[in-house]
Amino acid sequence: MNKAYFEIIRPGIHSTLQDLGRSNQYHIGIPFSGSMDKRNYLIGNKLVGNKLKEASLEFAYQGPLIKLKLGKVTGVITGNVTFNILRKNSKIEKGSCYKTFELKDGDQLDIISTNKSVYGYFSIKNGFTGEYIWGSCSVNTKAKIGSNDGEKFGVNQKIYINKNESLSESNKIDYFNSKIEFIRVLKGTNFNFFSEKAKQIFFSKEFIVSKLTDRMGMRLEGQKIENIAEANIKSEGLIKGVIQVPPDGNPIIMLSDHGTIGGYPKIAIVISADYDRLTQLTPGSKIKFKSVELNEAERLYKLYEIETQNILGQIR
Repeated sequence: MNKAYFEIIRPGIHSTLQDLGRSNQYHIGIPFSGSMDKRNYLIGNKLVGNKLKEASLEFAYQGPLIKLKLGKVTGVITGNVTFNILRKNSKIEKGSCYKTFELKDGDQLDIISTNKSVYGYFSIKNGFTGEYIWGSCSVNTKAKIGSNDGEKFGVNQKIYINKNESLSESNKIDYFNSKIEFIRVLKGTNFNFFSEKAKQIFFSKEFIVSKLTDRMGMRLEGQKIENIAEANIKSEGLIKGVIQVPPDGNPIIMLSDHGTIGGYPKIAIVISADYDRLTQLTPGSKIKFKSVELNEAERLYKLYEIETQNILGQIR
């Protein structure tokens, strides 16, 4: 029996398979990768009745145009996304995020764009077929690791479906992608490398998200951060969310596909509770940082986890 798949007619800007990422590989230079916006990824899987670690199609800005072949499936789009369903009979249906829909053989899904955000997710019942490397099919295009030989999808490629199945009833949730006034951070291990004026600038002035932003990192522009110790240090381990300051004084935030070591001083690290919303900031967005202590960061993360579970608990 032939296996159902999606044919890629237009690949979009950056379409890849992502799951919860791969853990415990930092010692060989492999970061977690995985979905940039974890909450939206989880909501998608829950809406179609999947295990929460099932692979989803993550896209950035403009999504793909894909056509279903040899099957039917229930899918859902999560994030702030504009999309249409193009039925085989030429009927066009305007898509609604966080509400499941059924696709049949010959139907097309046109993911037009994200709206004032970067990432969106297409999840299907039973998930996509991906190649698993170190326990994850997440694609890291910088390291060429994961499904599709570690590459983003291209035109005419096929994305196979694990199992033909659709839900008997539609499923939906009312969810709002909220924003916050500040990105909250912990002081970095090299915080005292920076002048008092630089620290004051970092916590009081706005920074702009530059166009030099991808799944690996987010470069910021604004008033320069002055280093009074060493502009370069011996390479040290890095983690997701850490903020490095290179010699030009423009901070760089390490994101999901970041390098695991680096030699720029680290002024701060974004708390885990704010990471989803950080990754959705588009070029030109303004960022202000707010310092919190470790116990507050832990409390905020617990609150984030409770809120996420409450949201997932609303989905039948």
